Amino acid sequence: MSDQSQRMSGGEAMIRAAMANGIDTVFGIPGAQIYPLFDAIHRLSGIKAVISRHEQGAGYMAMGYAKATGKPGAFAVVPGPGVLNTTAALCTAWGCNTPVYCMTGQVPSTFLGSGRGHLHELPDQRATLTTLLKWADRIDDPADTQALTNKAFEQMLSGRPGPVALEMCWDTMAKEWEVDVGCGYQTLDPAEPDMNQIDKAVKLLKGAKNTMIMVGGGAQHASAEVLNLAKLLNAPVTAFRSGRGIVSEDHELGLSIAAARLLWEETDVLIGIGSRLEMQYMRWGDMNIYHDRPQSGPRLIRIDIDPEEMDRFKPDVGIIADAAVGALSLADRIASVASRSKDNLKRISKAKIESRNHIRNIQPQLAYLDVIRDVLPRDGYFVEEICQVGFTSYFGFPVYEPRTYVTCGFQGTLGFGLPTALGVKVAAPKKVVVSINGDGGFMYCMPELATAVQHNIGVIAIVFNNNAFGNVRRDQLTQFKGRLIGADLVNPDFVKLADSFGARPYRVRAPDELRTALSKAIDEDAPALIEVVCKRGSEASPWKFILE
Repeated sequence: MSDQSQRMSGGEAMIRAAMANGIDTVFGIPGAQIYPLFDAIHRLSGIKAVISRHEQGAGYMAMGYAKATGKPGAFAVVPGPGVLNTTAALCTAWGCNTPVYCMTGQVPSTFLGSGRGHLHELPDQRATLTTLLKWADRIDDPADTQALTNKAFEQMLSGRPGPVALEMCWDTMAKEWEVDVGCGYQTLDPAEPDMNQIDKAVKLLKGAKNTMIMVGGGAQHASAEVLNLAKLLNAPVTAFRSGRGIVSEDHELGLSIAAARLLWEETDVLIGIGSRLEMQYMRWGDMNIYHDRPQSGPRLIRIDIDPEEMDRFKPDVGIIADAAVGALSLADRIASVASRSKDNLKRISKAKIESRNHIRNIQPQLAYLDVIRDVLPRDGYFVEEICQVGFTSYFGFPVYEPRTYVTCGFQGTLGFGLPTALGVKVAAPKKVVVSINGDGGFMYCMPELATAVQHNIGVIAIVFNNNAFGNVRRDQLTQFKGRLIGADLVNPDFVKLADSFGARPYRVRAPDELRTALSKAIDEDAPALIEVVCKRGSEASPWKFILE
């Protein structure tokens, strides 16, 4: 053993190794196999636990923490059913390329693979997690704890970010060992892009008149570089969900996806940066037919850190690079030859005005979103959820700063909103965090109100209550001749519910009432629930601006 070795439990070794990699908060629920891990959190300084009321909530909280900061978020739960309860959050983190670190236990080491039926046993937990995550492994020898933890963080953060998991057997975690306490994973500077591909992109852009830039979650750290490139080209910058706020929508070059749609037919080159380009090539096309390359429309340049993306959807020019590095390299090459048509600024401004007129009838959702935008500070966080207001927010809620629009992405995960918002608020306690929810989705995660109150996490949950799964109901009315099944809901009294948990309760029935309640809730900075009473079936469909 080295001079740095100390005697400690396997659980403490896992926590110390996580701390060496920058973890200061662990979300989760203690349980038999992971007691030593939580005991270490209790005893050590520099790290804290936030206890959720459901394992699923712990996973989402870790994701919210990561989405707000760009750094890994961590959670710890028991194995078997405990870790399986987190898989909705883990697959959402995978879909949103979010670095989430799962720590879990296992059966005692002598029972591994036996199928004997020990507490919380799965046939092969590590293999199960591998199908969902970027990487998963088990620490069999406590001496390997730091090295395997560093490997986990390398997998999370290198290339395309994503969730990972490490497990340790019950007896290994509980027993004391001599363990080396080492240093965390050291991130490497991103590689430079292939300049031949950069030059090919420059050649395409030289002849372009109407370039558009589409950004995704992979460019959240590249706001300055994207804006610089956009200015050189006078190109509009848009995003669907995860890339929102990279260029502010009140900047002359930033615009919503609804406004971008009005410019699409005249676009001759599209630059995709850290984006799957779902909107342009799936939603503005046919969602049911997979194409591995554009079938028509503008020439396509892609900047993406994941080489596999260039095979999933093949561009004319593929630049494999970190979003910031790729955008900067392209800007450096194009600076001397770029043409900046002032007409583009006029086109963008006109599209913004026209799109606002087009979407104004998506009511009452837009009226409520306008109020939230007016009251929420520019740097406040808006955590969407799968609901009528959430769908409308994709195009009807302006976003001004990176990371402040938190989304579940293509997974469309009901129950994502409130627990994810709690993780955001833990990461950014001085910022305002608003979680919007439908009544259906909110009930998935309702117990986390207890977590908010217990830890005094001042998230404001706005619950739009139409006593229905609104989208299901509309689809059954329009596509299945009104045969309703499972669409209408019977809900609790949300004000009484919030009060019973100890959260600040409000009930409103109009946008002006929401303005008053939300302003008061922001001033109080305490856990709050605002119920917005909506007439069942009253919402205008937002899908015209998402699928056409």
